[in-house]
Amino acid sequence: MNATISIDTQREGTPIDRMIFGQFLEHFHRQIYGGVFDPGHPLADARGLRTDVIAALRELRVPIVRWPGGCFASAYHWKDGVGGRTAVYDKAWNVEEPNTFGTDEFVAFCRAIGAEPYICTNAGTGTEEEASDWVEYCNQTKGQWAAKRRANGHERPHDVKYWSVGNENYGPYEIMTKKAADWPAFVLESGKMMLRADPGIKLLAAALPDLDWTLPLLRQAGWMLAYISIHNYWDGLWFNNAPSDYLTCMTRTGQPGEMIRTAENLIQLTGLAGKVAIAFDEWNLRGWHHPCKGNHIFGDVEARDANDINATYTMADAVFSGCFLNACIRHAGTVKMACMAPMVNCRGPLFVHPGGVVRRTTFHVMKMYSDLLAGQAIDCWSASDPLTHAGVTVPSLDAVATSDAARKQVTLALVNKHPSEPLEVRLRLDGREGASAGAGVCLAGDSPDAYNDVATPDRAQPAPAEGVFRQGLATLPPHSITICTVDVK
Repeated sequence: MNATISIDTQREGTPIDRMIFGQFLEHFHRQIYGGVFDPGHPLADARGLRTDVIAALRELRVPIVRWPGGCFASAYHWKDGVGGRTAVYDKAWNVEEPNTFGTDEFVAFCRAIGAEPYICTNAGTGTEEEASDWVEYCNQTKGQWAAKRRANGHERPHDVKYWSVGNENYGPYEIMTKKAADWPAFVLESGKMMLRADPGIKLLAAALPDLDWTLPLLRQAGWMLAYISIHNYWDGLWFNNAPSDYLTCMTRTGQPGEMIRTAENLIQLTGLAGKVAIAFDEWNLRGWHHPCKGNHIFGDVEARDANDINATYTMADAVFSGCFLNACIRHAGTVKMACMAPMVNCRGPLFVHPGGVVRRTTFHVMKMYSDLLAGQAIDCWSASDPLTHAGVTVPSLDAVATSDAARKQVTLALVNKHPSEPLEVRLRLDGREGASAGAGVCLAGDSPDAYNDVATPDRAQPAPAEGVFRQGLATLPPHSITICTVDVK
């Protein structure tokens, strides 16, 4: 297998927003309770937060966390989760929600891992004013909800900057689905009150790369939005937990970029380019498993344990995640946030169990990208032999280039999608061949189906890759993600 890469360091770069390395947390199965929050556990602190989970997530340098959902948000009343707690029946996931982890605990968790808190409001059973009250509780210094926060032991405002109006309210599965014709007005009125509670917040709204839903939203409410929020999972396992094989997953690696381009076009159509960004604030290769238990209700709670089978999260997940992040970097001018969904347990990069944590393959990809890439995306063109499966053809190589303003070095993120063959790559840097790379890191695993588990937590681990390019040539292992730095002569 062969590929070529051409990089131009002379043209202006595009800043990469670190918010693309964000995460997502929902009240679903063991993400919160028994995940990040486990009062009484030997590894939990006085607040009930798992200290081993905090330490692992600090490794990722998570910039932002979206909460409380997800579908959960569309029937969540935040006032049940502050002060004296009220246990309620969760209409989204058909379990009892104790509400012992609420707004104050979420903000404390975010501060503990060094992340910005990002709150998604209830645009299902909730009202526009309820969302505004939530902003008051978190950010105001006067009024009844600021007084309530102080009474709950938080004298200073929480200073939550990021707020989304709703979650996937276009979906028929969502509690109190909204019609496309009604959505812009709901966002507009919610946003008006939320911004009056705190003019400094950044507003998002549930959107789709779809003309009928998002064009009216942008035309009516786009002037107050900082982002539109889009979501996708490319291996939908909602009702049948039969994860797709490696090659099938590879055929979907180009789809995130297609969704981003469509969303960009909608923003441009409304004259909001440069004013409204894209937040891909729920994404993962694998869709969450939550089958119905009669009457189309997501009630088979025991079946949700299948989400925690670590054997699911192989090098296919790692390679797809690298391709997703590369798509965000290629569109760095518009994609300003992305949140992997979720961050722990279920399909997350970190598996939390009573005895500790397991860093899945996707954890290592997120850490490599967060730690090693430079701050600007620069022009990078690649061509490679095709990879074909089931009538679908994709390039075998996915590559992006980053640098800093000085342009003395270029850091490449290189993904070889082929399951079994190495990829011979020729590099042209500013029209010249022969460049050699210094230090690099490669995640490959011993098989495309390699995964990490409690018994084998280090089976798929990043390893140093010295001298990735020698005289302009590199050999990338199969099913691998490599990040390396090249000097600019």
